[in-house]
Amino acid sequence: MADVVFLNGQVITVDPQDQIVEAVAIRGNRIVATGRNEEVKQWIRASTQVYDLKGKSLLPGFNDAHLHITIYGTNKMGVDCKARGIDSIESLLAALKEQAARTPAGEWVRANGFHEDNMREKRFPTLQELEQVSGEHPVFVMRTCAHHSIVNRQALQRAGFDESTPDPRGGRLQRDEQGNLTGLLIETAHMQMFEAAAFTEDEYLEGLRLAAKDFIASGITSVHDAGGYGPANLRAMQKAVQSGDVKVRIYAMIGALNESESFVRTMLDAGIVTGLGDERFRIGPAKVFVDGASAAATMAMREPYTSKPGDRGILYFSPDELNRILGEAHEKGFQLTAHAQGDQAIEMLLDCFEEALKKHPRDNHRHRIEHAGVSAPDLVERIAKLGVIPTPNPAFLYEFGDSYLHHLGERAEHMYPVGDFVRAGVLAAGASDCPVTAYSPLLGIHAAVNRTTKSGAIVGTRQGVSVLHAIRMFTLHGAYASFEEEQKGSIEVGKLADLVVLNGRILDTPVEEIKEMQVELTMIDGEILFTSQQVKM
Repeated sequence: MADVVFLNGQVITVDPQDQIVEAVAIRGNRIVATGRNEEVKQWIRASTQVYDLKGKSLLPGFNDAHLHITIYGTNKMGVDCKARGIDSIESLLAALKEQAARTPAGEWVRANGFHEDNMREKRFPTLQELEQVSGEHPVFVMRTCAHHSIVNRQALQRAGFDESTPDPRGGRLQRDEQGNLTGLLIETAHMQMFEAAAFTEDEYLEGLRLAAKDFIASGITSVHDAGGYGPANLRAMQKAVQSGDVKVRIYAMIGALNESESFVRTMLDAGIVTGLGDERFRIGPAKVFVDGASAAATMAMREPYTSKPGDRGILYFSPDELNRILGEAHEKGFQLTAHAQGDQAIEMLLDCFEEALKKHPRDNHRHRIEHAGVSAPDLVERIAKLGVIPTPNPAFLYEFGDSYLHHLGERAEHMYPVGDFVRAGVLAAGASDCPVTAYSPLLGIHAAVNRTTKSGAIVGTRQGVSVLHAIRMFTLHGAYASFEEEQKGSIEVGKLADLVVLNGRILDTPVEEIKEMQVELTMIDGEILFTSQQVKM
């Protein structure tokens, strides 16, 4: 007997043969049958819930291989510039003042998703403008890349920043011609402010509930959390999963936006390594930051930016420091990964992997590169040779692609080069890096196929992939990147019943319209957790 049966669908199995079948049967939390309608109908009994898909697509649940679930959720509790359509400094300040009016004196007033290019003024707010928001609150405005922020004087004081504070390694406190702080914080300076503006555990838990609700409604059933607030973030995620408040499966990287190497050190000393946990919550790779952001043009490049001659971006570590931190984690059994966007950073990380594997050989290590932005052909070749898993962010091409063309020139051809990865036999896992950009897996699939920006420009004419391969990136490849491909990521007998139903037939939809498709049903562990009003039993 099956508990749930889906019939009459375009069932995209993502199995080794890329089979498309009509029907699926679920018993408990496992898939027990797939195939033609007549075959699967044999599992139906009086108590079976039967869904007529009416030709619509049924896919494995989406697996986002790199996002920040806690940060996304807590961002919803502040001023979300993207969601509110804020397009001017005036409207930003007005929203911040409204937030301040609802916030007890002395507590943080936060905004996120800010992008100066989306403002009519084409700039950040000034320190003086933020001072006008409130004299009783620290104010923190995070750029969409999550690598820069602009703050008021109260926030600077909370973080211990003043005119005598030296620039931290890998970052900068911007100053005016007189040496006064402007409130703009870049890279590691921002990361320190991010930590100073941390939330309470109750706020983390509320943010996680908000995030999980949104993700499930978009068909996301598993996430690889790329860290945020360090140990507090890890505890909150585990607590939320154990309580049942969060049913999205979490593969938790050991990383933080500030002082990521300290968090890795703590876990190494505790004897915790990749793989600890269960199907709901599992410890992932040790993660650090190697360089800056692609969207802010601070990633570390081998040659200067086309837009900024003489500027090659920002590195967080020297090669020796990176080799020491990650080398020990590899020796202790961790899967390794790092934020590496620019080609210089990617090259440095690959050198680190090579040295670690030479000293302590290990089969099936599945070391990763988070983002792997400017992966030039020589780097793709090395990634393939080492068996490294990149986690590109196709949706970045849609939101930030025009800036890549501006800052990188011809090198933008190799930005998130999924086509080159396919040709080299590299298994790349799709990711959004939400909240840096939208979490919708359908937008990510759309961007991986079309490679178009919001303006309609194409970034990397040779780098598009088929719809089937893009789906595989956001399902099975994500499972592979967390050593879980035997449990999920495809619709095969014995695997976990994590499924998503779309509102149409994705393989028959014009590719330029994929991002407009919607999710109608999401199932995790055999339980239907989301249905739209269009779904009928």
